[in-house]
Amino acid sequence: MPELDFNEDEVLLRASQGDRDSFGLLYERYIDRIFNYVYYRTGNTHDAEDLTARVFQRAMNHIHNYTDRGVPFSAWLYRIAHNLVANWHRDRSRRQEIPLNELPVLPSREDRPETTLVRSQEQDALLKLIRKLPSERQTLLILKFVENMSNAEIGQIMRRSEGAVKSLYHRTLLALRDELGDQNINLEGD
Repeated sequence: MPELDFNEDEVLLRASQGDRDSFGLLYERYIDRIFNYVYYRTGNTHDAEDLTARVFQRAMNHIHNYTDRGVPFSAWLYRIAHNLVANWHRDRSRRQEIPLNELPVLPSREDRPETTLVRSQEQDALLKLIRKLPSERQTLLILKFVENMSNAEIGQIMRRSEGAVKSLYHRTLLALRDELGDQNINLEGD
């Protein structure tokens, strides 16, 4: 179904009435965004694939209970994803880190090997710090920088006002800056 012809309200109604093809349209529309969110929260492709499948399985099993409360359908999916990721972290005794071989570092032709190595180490250190943040702050950063959502959109998903999102964002960046400063990491380059 072309994006211009996609009427989400109509598709949602049909999906909530048991139309699996309509649910398939919702799946196709949101699978990449939900996978990205889960991947950045888990740092592992295999677990992200598994949890993403569980998000959509749960959504399909409960779509008949979905109620439009004035927020996008995607907010409902992100809430399911958030809960599954929180349970996943709770079930694990330690947090996973993204292996360096899964982080694409594409150096420019001008980069010298030592510059690329330092940048890779700095990115790894930043990811480790982000993984130590509370889950709501990780969610905020993923939605802001990976999904490129506005504060208003993030507020709908996180069930917060736009002002509360701005405040949380500001506090999160300050905390990261302070932590990065303590570790002498330069994110702005030479």
